[in-house]
Amino acid sequence: MASTYCYSLSLPPIPNPPNLNKIQLLPTNLYTTNPFSRSISTIRSPGIRASNSSSSTAVQDEARKPSEEAMSIDNLCRFVNLTVGNWQGSFFQFDTVGNLLHKVNTKLAASSYGEDELISLIQTLYIKQAPSNTSFSELDDEVEWAEYKIKETNMFTVDKYQQIGFFPNEKAFSLRYQTAGMLETVLRQGVLGEDDTGEESPKNLKLPSRRPAIVCESCLHSLEKDMRVRAFHIMDPKGIIEMILIFLEERGDGQFFLLPSTITWYENTDRIVPFLGTWKGHSVTKRSGVYGSTMAEADIEATLEMDDNGHVLQGITSTSAAGDVTTSVPWTGIKSDSLITFKGGYQMTLLPGGMYVGCPCDVGNNVAESLSFHLEFCWLEGPGKRQRLVRTYDVEGQAVSTTYFYETKM
Repeated sequence: MASTYCYSLSLPPIPNPPNLNKIQLLPTNLYTTNPFSRSISTIRSPGIRASNSSSSTAVQDEARKPSEEAMSIDNLCRFVNLTVGNWQGSFFQFDTVGNLLHKVNTKLAASSYGEDELISLIQTLYIKQAPSNTSFSELDDEVEWAEYKIKETNMFTVDKYQQIGFFPNEKAFSLRYQTAGMLETVLRQGVLGEDDTGEESPKNLKLPSRRPAIVCESCLHSLEKDMRVRAFHIMDPKGIIEMILIFLEERGDGQFFLLPSTITWYENTDRIVPFLGTWKGHSVTKRSGVYGSTMAEADIEATLEMDDNGHVLQGITSTSAAGDVTTSVPWTGIKSDSLITFKGGYQMTLLPGGMYVGCPCDVGNNVAESLSFHLEFCWLEGPGKRQRLVRTYDVEGQAVSTTYFYETKM
């Protein structure tokens, strides 16, 4: 088994943008029907109905009680305060087996206006443009930044549109996007820059689908620094993952876009090594939406083992907070390079930096069989401690709950 070691990844200095090229926003209609249902409706077996849809509606209705209104406003304000600031770092595109395709330097400025239930979050993303391959002017060395205005976040959008799962004390959240327009813009501007001709499928650049089944963002904050990782699952119209996108960002106070400090990533000749062993911790599950209340808490014990033939055995034991219910789920799978495929149609992609993402191999199969499914993001920031977010969906593609895990290695 390969030994574990670490190396430091120093993000290059990013000067303040002298020239901002404004990018036209791709249209996003907040009132469109659920893109998941629309995208993969053709692969649903005839006569099969969403058995969980009525129950998920009941769960959401129950969560929206008037007595919880004050809590929901507080959650929204805490979410805005968690996000406000000047962030800078890098954006990484990986393929589905964990190979790095592209890296782009980014900055994000987030501010707010209004108070209480009228508070709104405004975000502007700056993307370092790729240099042109055809320009030879004296300004070739001048750094240019493309500007992208992210749609405003408020009480309506965060609950109805983004279906947020928010953990204010843990500084973690998951939310959805209806399109991948922002992510496509980062890739086009950061990889093609001025050479972008607007082709739907540019050469040597993999872009997300224009009508993705699911775009899920999972955000975990560092336990030690004012830093965060945002991971994006992108599922194509058929419900198969097509790429993994990561923002690694650090927030600076007092000066616009302070340079981030050196960030240590844990990399191995075999990326599974840091995750092997026994982990114990606690989980909290909440309903989706800003009104979401705690549904359950549990003590967790998870083990991950691998033999010399690449066979992976994972066991997860969960004991309810009251101690009266214990469930154990064993998983077996095969590892090939940085991809683990488990029996039952679930896969885990190991990434550098002590991260992995998990998802069904084919969401369409879950839909056809009227089964719920989940997406997972894990960040092992340092040896012996990790955070995880698990986003659970019903068969209609509605996010019904999110679970946060904090675990330490035994």
